[in-house]
Amino acid sequence: MSRPSGATEVAPPDLPDMSTKPTASQPKRRTGMSGTAKAWLFVTPVLLALAVVIGYPVVRALIMSFQKDSGLDPATGMFVEGGNAGFDNYTHWLMQQCTNSFGETVSCPTGNLGSQFWLAIGVTLFFTVITVTLEATIGLGMAMIMGKTFKGRALLRAAVLIPWAIPTAVTARLWEFMFQYDGVVNRVLGTHILWTVDEWPSRFAVIAADVWKTTPFMALLILAGLQVIPEDVYEAAKVDGATAWQRFRHITMPLLKPALLVAVLFRTMDALRMYDLPAIMTQSNANTRTISMLVVDQVRQGPNSASALSIITFLLIFTVAFLLVKVLGANAVRTQEAQREAH
Repeated sequence: MSRPSGATEVAPPDLPDMSTKPTASQPKRRTGMSGTAKAWLFVTPVLLALAVVIGYPVVRALIMSFQKDSGLDPATGMFVEGGNAGFDNYTHWLMQQCTNSFGETVSCPTGNLGSQFWLAIGVTLFFTVITVTLEATIGLGMAMIMGKTFKGRALLRAAVLIPWAIPTAVTARLWEFMFQYDGVVNRVLGTHILWTVDEWPSRFAVIAADVWKTTPFMALLILAGLQVIPEDVYEAAKVDGATAWQRFRHITMPLLKPALLVAVLFRTMDALRMYDLPAIMTQSNANTRTISMLVVDQVRQGPNSASALSIITFLLIFTVAFLLVKVLGANAVRTQEAQREAH
């Protein structure tokens, strides 16, 4: 086909060479802070506050736990300065060994602090297991009732908070009056028990007071977990013919595990450091002496030995919390993953 006269030839546009591979695009230059840097910017003040409030006391207590307490030498009656004690303060508690002011192992007198330590450990663990179990069970029942829709539900929820809102010192005095020899408990039961003096009655009295006070806390945490469970799940189970027990076992409990874990973890850590309730209610009775009470008593006699006991208490609480998170927490995560895969 011939071109018309006078027409100019237009060159075709340059096309990219497709035979060559495209080069990697250059990364864009960031003008602001990265996400990691921003996160550290917000977290750093909190970490500094924790280092001052928690880190320094722990490190200071650790250093003091390896030093001897200054005092009178029972052999000479002379005042001796403290020095390096090594692990003597720890063996003094754990191995039920007694040492003199020079760090020498001596025979322990009757009622030595080593035996008091293991007695306090047993009492603390006994209080923790019994109170947390009762509070979780009763709190679950209270949460199930408060989660229902009925007239006066708001008033019931407000009334449940009253025991938890009362200061612990007031609660201890209140229950102490009730458990006195001529108190209301003995009159109602028709008994003559020394509830704040005898070994096992005093322990059960402390458990009753602690369960009464802290069960509302457990109930509120469990209620928060119940309220996030969709009602559609229960309606579908009813349509399929599931009974109330089957809905509770296969729907409520699996979906409630994360909230229940948090409640049990908080209460367990709180129960392991119980101090004010038994100290006020039973006047620091040896039968109800917890590990925290033993630490406070020992501070008045020797701060370095008390520091070693504080470190042991810290490790005990940390180990229990770690086991709860590792065992129960892993089960809760696996349950949630299985439920997501099922849906």
